[in-house]
Amino acid sequence: MARESKIAARRWNWRLTAGIAVLALAGVTTAVAALKVRRFVTTDPQFELSRDRKDALRFEGVRYAARGKILRVFAPDFGRSVFSAPLAERRRALLAIDWVQDASVSRVWPDRLLVRVQERKPVAFVSFRSGVLLIDRTGVLLDPPAQAQFAFPVLSGIRVTDTPEQRHERVRTFLRVEEDLGYLGKDVSEVDAGDPDNVRIVAQVGNRALELLLGDADFARRYQNFLNHYPEIQKRSPGVKAFDLRLEDRITAKD
Repeated sequence: MARESKIAARRWNWRLTAGIAVLALAGVTTAVAALKVRRFVTTDPQFELSRDRKDALRFEGVRYAARGKILRVFAPDFGRSVFSAPLAERRRALLAIDWVQDASVSRVWPDRLLVRVQERKPVAFVSFRSGVLLIDRTGVLLDPPAQAQFAFPVLSGIRVTDTPEQRHERVRTFLRVEEDLGYLGKDVSEVDAGDPDNVRIVAQVGNRALELLLGDADFARRYQNFLNHYPEIQKRSPGVKAFDLRLEDRITAKD
C-alpha cells in the first residue's frame, strides 16, 4: 500500500513538473512572439507616419487652436512608425497649448494618427499693455486667433501678475454679473471685477458710455432702476458720466 502511494506521488510530481515546463515554454514563446510583433510594427515601412500623406495626421475639433503648435508636438513622429509614437506624452504636450482644454490621440491602422481636441470657450477680452487677450471661464488666457471675430465685453481688474486662482476668481465674478444682468448685459462693454465687493461696469446708455458702480449684488435690479430714472438724471446732470448705484434709496453722481 505504501509502495503504491509512493508511485502515485512520483507520477503526480512528474506531471506537475511537466505542466510547469509546458507553461514556462508557452510563456517564453508568447514573449518572443510579442517581441517579434513589436519589432515588426515599429520597423516595417507600411506603418510609417509620412509627411507626404495629407491625412497622415488628422485633426478633429480644432477651430481656434494654432495648428502650427499642434504640428510641432508631432514633429518627432514623422518618418517613424505610428506605433513608436508615445501617445500619453503627446497628449500632455497638447494640453499645454492655451486653446486646448482636453485632447486624445489614437492610432488609425496602419499609418495614421487621429487627434481629437476640445477647445476652450472664451467669455471676455482682457487688455494688457502688451496687447489684448481672451480669457475662458476658468481664467486661462488665450491668444486671439488671427481671423476670428468675437463680441465679448472687456473684463478689467485682471493684472499680468495675477495667479491662475486670482484670474479664476475674477472670471467667476464676471460670470455672476453677466448671468444676473441677463438681456440687460447687451449694452455693457466692460466689467471691472478687480474688487468683487464693488463691481463696476461701463454701459452704453443714451448713446453715452457711462461708468456705473453696482456693488456686490442685485446687479440687474440696480442697473434697471438707473435706466428707469436716467431721463431725469440726464436733465439734472448732463455732463456726469459716472454714477454710484450701491445705495438703495438714491443714485449718486460721481465727479
